[in-house]
Amino acid sequence: MSDENDKKPENDPQLAGKIKGSARQIWLAGLGAYTKAEEDTGRFFDRLVQEGEQLENKTRGVVEKQIRSVEDRVEGVRDRATGTWDRLEHLFDERVSGALRRLGIYRQEDIAALEKRVAALEAELTAMKDGKGQDEEE
Repeated sequence: MSDENDKKPENDPQLAGKIKGSARQIWLAGLGAYTKAEEDTGRFFDRLVQEGEQLENKTRGVVEKQIRSVEDRVEGVRDRATGTWDRLEHLFDERVSGALRRLGIYRQEDIAALEKRVAALEAELTAMKDGKGQDEEE
């Protein structure tokens, strides 16, 4: 029976040593793989950051260009809208003024102009009276 026990693999000292050596190699390979993965991950992460920065710089330029384009278009639309609004407002003022004149209601500017004309005519009349009065005395 002792021969049979000696032939069993668990009793073989060489086999146990080989298994131990293999287990150590597997352990060391795992440690090496872990270290390599950690190094590669760091470099990979750095490369991703670098590529992200490059992409950000490219897209920033494109986005800024698009923003300027949109701002230019908005400014053009604003200018056209303002011009249209000004023309509409002017047309409205003319129409309302015309309607008020037809009704016999004059604008304040019209009344002020008439007041100036009346004042000028009164001054002229006064000057004529004063000139005529002096001619009679002589």
